[in-house]
Amino acid sequence: MTPEDVAALESVGTVAVSPDGSRIAYTTARLPDVTEGEENGSTSQQLKMAYAPMNARDFLPDDMSVSGVAFSPDGRMVSFTWSDDDEDTAVWGIPVDGGAQRKLAAVKDSDVRSYAWAPDGSAIWMLAAAETDKDREKQSKAGFNAIVYEEEARLNRLFAAKIGAEVDGEPTKVTIPGYVSGFKVASNGTTGVVESAPTPQIDDAYTSKRAHVIDLSSGKVLAVVKTPGKLGDIEVSPDGRQLSMIAGVDMNDPADTTLHLVDVASGSYRALNAGAAEAAVDAEWLPDGRLAAVIHTGVQSSLRVYNADGSIDHEHDGGDLILSSVEAGGNTIAVEASSPKHPTELFVWNNGSFQRWTQHNPWLSEIDFGEQRAFTFTATDGQQVEGVLIEPVGGAPRGGAPLILNVHGGPEAHDSNGWQTAYSKPGQVAAGQGYAVFLPNYRGSTGYGTAFSKQHQGRYTDPEFRDLVDAKRALVEAGIADADRVGVTGGSYGGYATAWTSTYYSDEFAAGVMFVGISNQISKFGTTDIPYEMYNVHSRAWPWDNWQKMLDVSPVYHVDKANTPLLIMHGAEDTRVDPGQSYELYRSIKVRKPDLPVRLVLYPGEGHGNRKAAARYDYNLRMMRWFDTYLKTGNRDAALPAPRPELADGTVGTSKSDD
Repeated sequence: MTPEDVAALESVGTVAVSPDGSRIAYTTARLPDVTEGEENGSTSQQLKMAYAPMNARDFLPDDMSVSGVAFSPDGRMVSFTWSDDDEDTAVWGIPVDGGAQRKLAAVKDSDVRSYAWAPDGSAIWMLAAAETDKDREKQSKAGFNAIVYEEEARLNRLFAAKIGAEVDGEPTKVTIPGYVSGFKVASNGTTGVVESAPTPQIDDAYTSKRAHVIDLSSGKVLAVVKTPGKLGDIEVSPDGRQLSMIAGVDMNDPADTTLHLVDVASGSYRALNAGAAEAAVDAEWLPDGRLAAVIHTGVQSSLRVYNADGSIDHEHDGGDLILSSVEAGGNTIAVEASSPKHPTELFVWNNGSFQRWTQHNPWLSEIDFGEQRAFTFTATDGQQVEGVLIEPVGGAPRGGAPLILNVHGGPEAHDSNGWQTAYSKPGQVAAGQGYAVFLPNYRGSTGYGTAFSKQHQGRYTDPEFRDLVDAKRALVEAGIADADRVGVTGGSYGGYATAWTSTYYSDEFAAGVMFVGISNQISKFGTTDIPYEMYNVHSRAWPWDNWQKMLDVSPVYHVDKANTPLLIMHGAEDTRVDPGQSYELYRSIKVRKPDLPVRLVLYPGEGHGNRKAAARYDYNLRMMRWFDTYLKTGNRDAALPAPRPELADGTVGTSKSDD
């Protein structure tokens, strides 16, 4: 594979199954291919309809990028959210048997963010953005555009619109508690479940979001599900009496990975898989009242079906597939899944196996892939640690290959043995250029139970980053890696890992590519939008409890040890990890180690990860160029030209000349 191949990838976006299970609406997600001269932009989604394996057709023009795909209760229409010619985003629909799309429901001067059909199809409930503040807009146009930080909360609103021949011009507003980010409508059509936090601040979403059962006519809160920690996917049972809820088990649980059943009337709940060495990632009620759940266990996955009482009915191993979501209708169970050789596609459970229904990127069949498999090693303290290994195309040479450790963020996340190539993930691009790539599920990762994900708490960097050194040594011993040519890359917490291995553990690693990473745990606290999240699930202490302890786990404090060439990249508008974290490390290295190769690249308009196609492609080029120069050669004194995309005849290529 090449960076140009990565830029051209397509995958399945969102999926909806018709009530009778006879058809599946889905979107194809893609970025504009800037390598072929397409105009730069972010991900677009085109609506398709699938009727059988490899039998699908376009359902809307290619230039209509939609989201929020669903079927009407009678199955006669597919609905979606879309903005027509710079109008506000509204709910639209198109008949499944043919016809033109039409607007179904809207909120004046406001974007619809999500919606749900009334069970009888007579109305659509809409979660809309806050009302436009015309006085504030007038002030802003006059130059009075100051922002009072964290004190100008803009709360979403809930409306109900009647569905008829004309768009309801006066949808009914319903009172909702706090900042509502999502909602579901029960089968009785009179109650709903809203996900609500006190404010729109991301820290509140992590620490204070709760499920509220409300009366949809009055907005009265009927029950509150008082879960103590993070809240994920919520689904309402067909009879409306239960909720499935993926949530944390306590305030210090790093991730919402435990599946719960909730009694709607009382708000009481119980966990179904607490303590298990696994992670629930998505759930969907089946029409017969059973519950299907996608379960990740280590680097593999399965589809588990629970009875209504919470007992396990049966489980289907994903095999070579990594399942990521599940949807159902009639007798059809559809999943989204990837594999080591393709990104996310649509599959349907049929006669004891997952049957593939879509095939994007058929050209991948022409790609030479490196072998990909699970790899487990024993850490210094005896802990078994697993990850995903991608070997070089053709296998590792005698003496080992150059190795890239690709470290995921969080650390409350995990890498599975599915598709592992993206703009910031070297994956098969690196394998095609002779590298081995290892994605370690180090201490703090999910997929191995809450106890494993808590092992790093209160002690940044050890054992979590010690696991990276142990991974390197295990892969060297296995003959996969060359001990003198091992590098690290990652974003966010993976960027922190890169900074740490490029300073504190610098003697172990030959090159680093750090993305939106942490370099100073003291200044990080003062500039991030998740200070309570840091305290609850990472540090378990405040910086002022022990200033020196926070300095000790900050890469800037260990720059004197640095001899690893380091490329630092950051979104200029990042609020999660302030770009100042990258500035601090860059400046410390430039001043204290003036002969050490270091480069800082900023992406204007990008935040905690790149959204637009050009920024993603540029990132991939720079990452691979850095590793080719310093890691593959093992030469820390090499001179690196600054690569720039070369625009010619409307296409983009790579310039090898210095700028």
